[in-house]
Amino acid sequence: MNTEIFPLLEKDTAPEASVEWLEKAEANFGMIPNVEKVMALSPQLLAGYTFMWDGFNTASLNAQERQVVYLTANYENECNYCVPWHSILAEQSGLSEKDIEALRGGGSLSNSKQNALSQFTRLLIANRGKVSQMQLQEFFDAGYNSQQALEVILALAVKLISNYTNSIAGTPLDKEAAHKRWVKPVIREA
Repeated sequence: MNTEIFPLLEKDTAPEASVEWLEKAEANFGMIPNVEKVMALSPQLLAGYTFMWDGFNTASLNAQERQVVYLTANYENECNYCVPWHSILAEQSGLSEKDIEALRGGGSLSNSKQNALSQFTRLLIANRGKVSQMQLQEFFDAGYNSQQALEVILALAVKLISNYTNSIAGTPLDKEAAHKRWVKPVIREA
């Protein structure tokens, strides 16, 4: 990380318009994660990210499903910063360790409905939001609805902001998530 280009800003060094959003992050997490410290350089980015994060937290998808979407996106976008944090949040949501490891490795989930959610998320990312009617119907057949399809898009917008920020800034992983450090596995053909 080049802290001269993307400094880790604190409440006392951030632009004034970022301070309320840093305080909100601190209230949500009990600390200010480094990604928010980087985003604080752009109060508009930090405000948009926080607003959308909070919105997705009130979506009709349950806590486990929200983490399935987030971890799938983090895996696909190869976000070494977000996978550890969302692994912790997935544990807190009650997602099984086996399924968390599957998401960290790009694999299938034991719950078929959650697996369909992960696959739909992966399709949206891979095809830049374009899915066939058949693929959309498979998502619906798994037990999801139109509202939830749109909620996945909201989550992908949240992840685009954090994953891309971490990619260009090289955001260092916070000590609180270091025990879940992650590097995208290399998949080799046999």
